[in-house]
Amino acid sequence: MIGVFDSGLGGLTALCELAELMPGEDFVYFGDTGRVPYGSKSADTIIRYSEEIMRFLLGFGIRAALVACGTASSAALPTLRRKFALPIFGVIDAAAEAAVRTTKNGRVGVIGTSTTIRLGAFAQKINELDPKIEVSSVACPLFVHLVEDGFTAPGDPVTLAAAERYLSPLRTAGIDTLVLGCTHYPIISGAIAAALPGVTLISSGKAAADMLASALKEDISPGKKGTIRCFVSDTPESFESAARVFMGDIPLGSAEFVDISKY
Repeated sequence: MIGVFDSGLGGLTALCELAELMPGEDFVYFGDTGRVPYGSKSADTIIRYSEEIMRFLLGFGIRAALVACGTASSAALPTLRRKFALPIFGVIDAAAEAAVRTTKNGRVGVIGTSTTIRLGAFAQKINELDPKIEVSSVACPLFVHLVEDGFTAPGDPVTLAAAERYLSPLRTAGIDTLVLGCTHYPIISGAIAAALPGVTLISSGKAAADMLASALKEDISPGKKGTIRCFVSDTPESFESAARVFMGDIPLGSAEFVDISKY
């Protein structure tokens, strides 16, 4: 079993990729819907939240975990790897590697929550891999709210306006590749692409799922079909309806509430 967690719904984009790559694997997902968004919180708070979630997930006997959240990966991943003795993957390394492979003109953009951009982990990793790349980073704090509140329909005028407002500096910078540094963002990739025509979008969740699946073999019997269990820190009903949009044809059972502060 593999554990996946995010501040809310966004990590479902990574979970969907993992379920397709590893169809026989069992997954447990935790969405911290009662404390979303993480992007405006301090690093210390995010580390505390992430440790609570990891202790909860370890109760299922997971063999690996994916921190499917750009903010938690930026703030908490080193601490989690020191404290917990199992493979823990984040979204930064894989997305940075994909961006370096993809860019043709050496100009890469990164978007994320305010905390993600302030910590600068994506830009730092990209420049570790290739110091010649020019990285332009922009915080897009409203994007998580738009996704969590359902402003995700193609052509939604509110989301299109927010994307244009946030992303026009990246268009001016001449980037040809954009890292979606929050796993919520692929859900509004249409609006992002409309503001940045011709720019290749890198989903940090997909890149992380590819890296995890390449690193781990499915621990399954032949013909086994994997299961997914979902837990949230707020009422499950709104999560369940939104999750169906994220997961498509991949079946999800009913989400369960957990008081994560007990962990």
